[in-house]
Amino acid sequence: MLPWITQSDFPLYLAPMARFTDTVFRQLCKSQGADVMVTEFVQADAIIRGDARLWETVDFTESQRPMGVQIFGSNPSSMAEAARLIYSKIKPDFIDINFGCPADRVTCMDAGSSLLKNPSKLGLIIRHVAEAVPEIPVTAKIRIGWDENQIIAKEVGQIAEAEGAKALTIHGRTKVQGYRGEADWEVIAEVAEAINIPVIGNGSIESASDVLRIKQETACAGVMIGRAALGYPWIFRDIKYTLKHNTVPDPPTIAQRWDTIIEYTESIMARSFRKERHLDIKWMRPKIIALTKEMPGSRKIRTALGTVAQVEDLRKLAMEHIAATEK
Repeated sequence: MLPWITQSDFPLYLAPMARFTDTVFRQLCKSQGADVMVTEFVQADAIIRGDARLWETVDFTESQRPMGVQIFGSNPSSMAEAARLIYSKIKPDFIDINFGCPADRVTCMDAGSSLLKNPSKLGLIIRHVAEAVPEIPVTAKIRIGWDENQIIAKEVGQIAEAEGAKALTIHGRTKVQGYRGEADWEVIAEVAEAINIPVIGNGSIESASDVLRIKQETACAGVMIGRAALGYPWIFRDIKYTLKHNTVPDPPTIAQRWDTIIEYTESIMARSFRKERHLDIKWMRPKIIALTKEMPGSRKIRTALGTVAQVEDLRKLAMEHIAATEK
């Protein structure tokens, strides 16, 4: 059993999301109660080639542990070599293998969710990676199947367990669904009952009440939260409070949300490796917009962010918005 599962009542994972779950955002979610972090996925072959940008992607701080690095690829030997390099250089707590990404740029490489069509190869990759890094656990993330006619999560879960995976995260949609429609939690629950390694459920989690229901009604060992955290990282705080007190806490105030957005922006700028980024924050617009989701007047905020170029502009926008909402 993984120590962060045995030591926690119901661990909350922050899902890896390309271009969003950088080390600063992970720290923000950690401060709000997220238990387990996983990096944005990195391609095994690129790690082997020594792509410096990818090492920036998997960078993490000690306070973010337990910390996993997620890799993807199609060649068992390359995946094993990448795992060895990552472990030797940065010592994560676990290696996670991505068998769930539905993006065409990934599946066309016979990686990500395309491997759900080849369970034997999927199992071979897990075995090679597990043998390559015996010092740490290897986990895997999958979808429930390729399409509605190929729901194979239970079969894949059994293979993953047999080949050495120590936990399995299941996103409750198919590859064809992408991120549309509702996640199928019945399938996730069925797999959690069928295999002996911990199952982490993922998909369509939008509130603390959702997590309370999942804990009560399934054998899942924990949950992984993705898009809901992008706009509302306080969801982890809400969940922890709800699981303990059986009631949802009051949301953060508008002023508190803006304080977090500005602090987040300043932290990213401080870590930026590109000097020009210190002069202009326009490149951060998608990250900031995500954090303003469902705030009063969010559409006007998104429009105003088009003219925001520096942190001082962002502070001014925050002050104007706080004043307007307090009237």
